[in-house]
Amino acid sequence: MRKHRITYQPLAQKDLIDIFDYLKIDSPIAAAKLLDQMDKAIARLNLFPSRGIRPRDSWLKSKGYRILIVGDYLVFYVASTTRVQIRRVIHGKRDYSFLFHNRHGHR
Repeated sequence: MRKHRITYQPLAQKDLIDIFDYLKIDSPIAAAKLLDQMDKAIARLNLFPSRGIRPRDSWLKSKGYRILIVGDYLVFYVASTTRVQIRRVIHGKRDYSFLFHNRHGHR
């Protein structure tokens, strides 16, 4: 079975830092637990890159995005034949359409 290399775009790295910083205010232990849970879930994408769901959003779908659900968070990524690129990580209750469409001149 082929392993995919996992990379993080700078915005995804910032998302994770922001999530950790926000959560550690109330509970450093919960923040560390969530990041560990995310790390393990994302690491499994190296063998199973198609495990995330396809988004309903047609623009995201057309760009090959998948969404991995980890707790209350959504991990947006794109997989190729050799790599999984983590693009964004956001809370599941947040409206995410502006994260992708406005930046690219859509909507």
